[in-house]
Amino acid sequence: MTAVNDGITELASVFDFEETLSRVIAAIGSAGLTIFARIDHAENARVAGLTMPPTTLLIYGNARGGTPIMLAAPRAALDLPLRVLVRQVDTGAVIAFHAMAPALRTAGVPDDMAHKLDPAQRIFVEAAQ
Repeated sequence: MTAVNDGITELASVFDFEETLSRVIAAIGSAGLTIFARIDHAENARVAGLTMPPTTLLIYGNARGGTPIMLAAPRAALDLPLRVLVRQVDTGAVIAFHAMAPALRTAGVPDDMAHKLDPAQRIFVEAAQ
């Protein structure tokens, strides 16, 4: 199931949180992309004395894809590199990300370039199945 709400795509995974996160990480690597940062929101909540379900944000990309876009429209650097969120829900796990083409167009990226990062987001459909 794919839900798109306010520019956010959510994919319900058939796997639990840990397996979904592993599959997302593997998909990023297999696509030749780099994970620049991994933010474990649940762990950060624990450190602050709070609790939340497993929730991890990955910041990923590839300079060969992102740099030409940022050169064409420097404000696009506000939205790059790409981000993907994996979180636990009652029914399993969800993969969520902002659809980048609309955000890039808003930043002034020409339409023919705005969709160049779509393949870097489509990799998550397979990771969820």
